[in-house]
Amino acid sequence: MTNEKTVQQFDISIVGGGMVGAAIAVALSQAGLQVALIEKQAPPEFEPDSAPDLRVSSINLASEAWLATLGAWPVLERMRLCPYQRLQAFEQPHSIVTFNAADIKRSHLGHIVENNLLQLALWQQFGANVRLFCPSSVTALEQTADSAIVTLDSGEQLSSKLVVAADGGNSQLRQLAGIGSNGWQYRQACLVALVNTPYPQQDVTWQQFTPSGPKAFLPLSGQQGSVVWYEEATKVKQLAALSPAQLTQQLLKAFPPQIGEVEVVASSWFPLARMDANRYYAGRVVLAGDAAHTINPLAGQGVNLGFADAKLLTELIIDARRHNNDIGSAQLLQSYQRKRKPANLLMMSAMDGFYQVFGNDIPPVRKLRQLVLSVAARSTMLKTLVARYAVGSE
Repeated sequence: MTNEKTVQQFDISIVGGGMVGAAIAVALSQAGLQVALIEKQAPPEFEPDSAPDLRVSSINLASEAWLATLGAWPVLERMRLCPYQRLQAFEQPHSIVTFNAADIKRSHLGHIVENNLLQLALWQQFGANVRLFCPSSVTALEQTADSAIVTLDSGEQLSSKLVVAADGGNSQLRQLAGIGSNGWQYRQACLVALVNTPYPQQDVTWQQFTPSGPKAFLPLSGQQGSVVWYEEATKVKQLAALSPAQLTQQLLKAFPPQIGEVEVVASSWFPLARMDANRYYAGRVVLAGDAAHTINPLAGQGVNLGFADAKLLTELIIDARRHNNDIGSAQLLQSYQRKRKPANLLMMSAMDGFYQVFGNDIPPVRKLRQLVLSVAARSTMLKTLVARYAVGSE
């Protein structure tokens, strides 16, 4: 049994201080809740001359607006980020479909942001209501009718009305809470490379669809960009083992002319997997972000789904607190699951369907794909709808 004399009390404990977990901590602490945040590693300080992080995300306007209310977005703007006004999709380089911010009367469709900088901008919003346990990890979980107690590797014990698992796709807390998951590993893997380009800062992100997998370019600040190359896992591992100069040559052979004479600076790779938790809560443990779902990163929607989880969850908690209701009640957590699980599943299924249609070289499917792109290229209404969806509009 837990020794009550040694237990530290908080309103909320959050396991995982990445982008989603940190955003939840900021939102709840700003509403006056006492928050414990448990994270294994702090983000590095920003150095203006440092190379961009290989891990980047496409942040849509809905996520951007919420991050601005938390105070993180202005901080990020003073560091480094890149807006884009156009999004292009094509199979052949001469048949491009362009979705433009101007079509929906917006200045931009989104921003390409380095993950570690967004995390740092959120960490800089922590105030007196956030108690940071870092470096630290959870070793045990105990639940009672009205609280959840986590034990840290330091031996400290934290009790709260609710524990948020925001510790990623391989969430340890999800496992400790006994929540199962479904999913699979895709046959493809993903190579990401930081490249120098011969162009000034670009305002377009594009994606080419091929039978072997998509190839994409995301603009970064200045004359740099991020290249994303989906391929069969064995080939990706081989590409990742090449020197920057060797990888540059392979990339120039495989990518469309739009890429230009780029030069690889650094690269990494990761496997692709889909995971959906069987449920989003158990007792007083609730899942958010990648701990609840991981998605094929085809359209860069993963972190935006995580922020949508975080925004709804924090709104429900803050409302419950305002009305003196239990912030870890089954009713609250059911409401969260009822709204977010179907929305996340829909996006996951849509990305899988997209993946199948555009990663298939069967003649009838290829003709259908070409027809869809042809219609999209000519339809202002369809392009407007896609652009609105891309920015996170309902």
